[in-house]
Amino acid sequence: MSTRANRTRMLVAAALTAATLTMTACNNGEDGNNEGTAPAGSASTASTAPSSKANEGTSTGAGQTDSAGSGSGGSTGGAAGSSGTTGSKGSSDSTGGTSGSKGSNGSNDDSASASSRCSVESTRTTATEVSRPLNHLLLTVTNTGSGNCDLVGYPAVRFDEAQSVPPAIEASKPQAVVTLAPGESGYASVLLSAADGSGSGGYKAKSLAVYFDVDASGAAQPSLPAKGVHIDDSLRVSYWQSTMADALTW
Repeated sequence: MSTRANRTRMLVAAALTAATLTMTACNNGEDGNNEGTAPAGSASTASTAPSSKANEGTSTGAGQTDSAGSGSGGSTGGAAGSSGTTGSKGSSDSTGGTSGSKGSNGSNDDSASASSRCSVESTRTTATEVSRPLNHLLLTVTNTGSGNCDLVGYPAVRFDEAQSVPPAIEASKPQAVVTLAPGESGYASVLLSAADGSGSGGYKAKSLAVYFDVDASGAAQPSLPAKGVHIDDSLRVSYWQSTMADALTW
């Protein structure tokens, strides 16, 4: 009985030992797996790191792009600055200088535009008999010179061999002297005779001399109609006017 019991104990001990070894082996295998996993994880981490660095590289690339963009923007800004500096303003200053020169020329123009009294030599004078108002003659003086001239006061007219000149219609006196630029004309009307026939001393005149004012030294001699014009003691003249309509009002 004791021998069988001992054998039984030995078998049980062997079985326990085997079980222990099996469990140990299993535990070691699991640990090995875990260790194997850990390196794999490390490898994964290592492989992930480059991608992160790649991303960083991309970010850096983007940053470089941004920097380049900024550089481009800066260049553009510089170009804009260059345009501003280029300086139409500088040109403007030059233009301003030119304008200043023109201003000087303007002074010369002002001097050139200073007018003197109209003379026979720089004008053309005509005398036209008009239908309205009745018994009126229209005198027209045109400036043929290169500068302005003034028609001062009223014309002194002399028909045929008359010894005196007719008076002016004072109501026709304008507010300012009539100034003629080159090519412009001034006007005056001559009342030849009374429209109602009330005048006296009438006669037919065939020639006319026109002094531009009572102090003029030379006279224009415009032609009269071939039949002549009838005048009497109602003879009057208007002051010089700047328009034909104003002249024929009197």
